[in-house]
Amino acid sequence: MRDPLDPKSGDTVRKPERPSNREDRLKAALKANMARRKAQAKARSAEDARGNDGNETDDKG
Repeated sequence: MRDPLDPKSGDTVRKPERPSNREDRLKAALKANMARRKAQAKARSAEDARGNDGNETDDKG
């Protein structure tokens, strides 16, 4: 009988594919996240340039 932990079982053939797929997904998610953050920062700087502070009020009473 073969040992179930034997590295020659054929499962090692698929392992190189998984990290590349995961890496591609992570790369795409990071790219989308950076684009979203860049757009948010651009919107904030545009508000600051106009002098609009987001219509926040300091009503304390």
